[in-house]
This record gives sequence, C-alpha cells and structure tokens, in this order.
Amino acid sequence: MKFTSDISGKEFPQREHVPASLVRQPIIDIIKKEHPGFNESCSMSMGELNQYREKYIADFLQQEVGELDDLESKVLKALKEKTIVSDNPDEEDANLTIGQKVADKVASFGGSWTFILAFLGFLLGWIALNAFVFMNKGYDPYPFILLNLILSCVAALQAPVIMMSQNRQGEKDREKAENDYMVNLKSELEIRLLHEKLDHLILHQEQSLIEIQKVQIDMMNDILGRLEKRGN
Repeated sequence: MKFTSDISGKEFPQREHVPASLVRQPIIDIIKKEHPGFNESCSMSMGELNQYREKYIADFLQQEVGELDDLESKVLKALKEKTIVSDNPDEEDANLTIGQKVADKVASFGGSWTFILAFLGFLLGWIALNAFVFMNKGYDPYPFILLNLILSCVAALQAPVIMMSQNRQGEKDREKAENDYMVNLKSELEIRLLHEKLDHLILHQEQSLIEIQKVQIDMMNDILGRLEKRGN
C-alpha cells in the first residue's frame, strides 16, 4: 500500500508514513513556513521528516553561533551526507617538499642532546687546540674571532630553519584543533538529532499503546455485552 505526502504530493510506501500529530512542534513550525496549509491532520514520509530535522538542526546551529563559517558548513554537509568530517593532518607528511623535510631534520637534530654534546665538544676542542697546542699562535688565537664568526653563522642559519619547522608544526596543530572542533560539533548535533528521533519513537509508541488499549476496551465491552445478554 502507498500514501500521498501532503508536502510533496508524491506517493510513498505505507511503512514510511508519518502523521503530523507525531511530529514535534518546532519541526511543524519549520514545515509551515514552506507549506502554510500543513496541519496535524496531514502526513509526510520519513525521508521528508529527516530533511526538516536537518533543517531544524541547521537553524539551531545558526542561532547559537551566528553566521556559519566553513567549519560549521562542513559539519552540516557531513551530517547530511552521513560522511566522516575529520581528516588526519599526519597524512600530509608523505607530501612534504625537500625544504620542509630538511627543516624538520635540522629542528629535530638541533634540539637534541646529541647536537648539544657534539657542539660542546667541538667548542672545547677548538679552544684547547688554539690555546694550549698552538699557544695562541695558530689560525684562531684568543679571543677566537673565527670561532665567534662560525657561531654567528650557525645561529643565523639555524634559527630560520627551526622557525620554518615550528610554523609547519603549528599549522598542523591548528588543523588538528579544527578537526577536534568539527568532530565535537558533529557529535553534539547527532545527539540532538537522536533525541529528536527518540522523542518521535516514544510518542509513536504511546499513540500505538493508546490505540491498543482502545481496541482492548472495545473487546471487553463486547464480551460484557454478550455475557449480559446470556444472563438475561
């Protein structure tokens, strides 16, 4: 069996039939904005009801946060298409440029104890060689002007490279924070949508129980009526 939806005028299977009396009032209000003649005696399909539920969620989100930005729009799109909203920023590491890989290596090595101890050994060896072996008569006597020049050059080159790596890591952290925000937002909206469906299910069950009770009362009245007739 099929029924005709009062919203779209299309026919749907009877199993998708949803009376308007089982729909919550906020959803009804949204439907009436597009279909003013829609009332409690009308009906719709489950698919149409889900569309208006999603629209209700979108309106609620816009009222809470104001104008939707790209993140909220992406969450609503994922919620509608039932897709995963988050990406893994670590997957981008496979597409790094040579410069980015070098920056990461320099930052990783420059911030390790291996670099600190090795560089400390180089400094002590340089000073000992010029001060005690060559007796300050070698290629870099005290106050070690050449060593100071080397240290300045290393610091001048190392600092920008490390900053490049830190900037890229900061960008990755920002993407992870955005992913966490979208996942949390999508979870909250899905929970709200789940509450809406549960409310609809509970209301539908209550209506079904009431109908069953009415049928049982009618059956009991019929039985009592028959018993009275037999007693007379």
